Amino acid sequence: MRELLLVRHGFAGSNRDDVASSTVPGEGLTPEGVEQARALSLALADETIDVALTSRLARTQETLALVLDGREVPGVVEAELDEIRFGCFDGGPLDAYRAWAASHPPDEPAPGGGESRAQAAARFARGLRLLLARSEERVLAVGHALAIRYVIDAVEGRTPAARMAPIEHAFPYRLASGDAERAAALLEEWSAAPRFRDPGDHG
Repeated sequence: MRELLLVRHGFAGSNRDDVASSTVPGEGLTPEGVEQARALSLALADETIDVALTSRLARTQETLALVLDGREVPGVVEAELDEIRFGCFDGGPLDAYRAWAASHPPDEPAPGGGESRAQAAARFARGLRLLLARSEERVLAVGHALAIRYVIDAVEGRTPAARMAPIEHAFPYRLASGDAERAAALLEEWSAAPRFRDPGDHG
């Protein structure tokens, strides 16, 4: 891989209802999300994409189908790109999970079979390694907000915080292979000895 376009899925039913959603397949896109994906398709119409990957959730796969409408680009479904597993919070209010997450350490899994933030970071790093190992030059990956925020912050040298800034729907973040490599290394290191950065720490 030489360049990665990293995109959060379009606005989905779970976003509209503010619901934690990590069980496959989950809800698909809303009409607003469909329009966001179509707008991204137009924005990328003149750009070469050699391969595209999504998570296993419907909202990422529907986004990709709309973005690549009419284009012959091979698609791959990759579980390492899935949403963090919310455990007992899955299907309930997202704010309930956020409140729990903000008050528990990063190495504590969400109750009910969920992931810890450290486990998710390690998985996101594995996903980046899989992308980096691909022979295609330009890769499009459609994933989820937490993973993308972790990666974008890691590119800039920032480790995860207890509360993360939002990620725009259907917006392409462009990473060179060196950026992705740097992010993967930082997330691997952090996940082995996780400690949330201070809210005011931008470094």
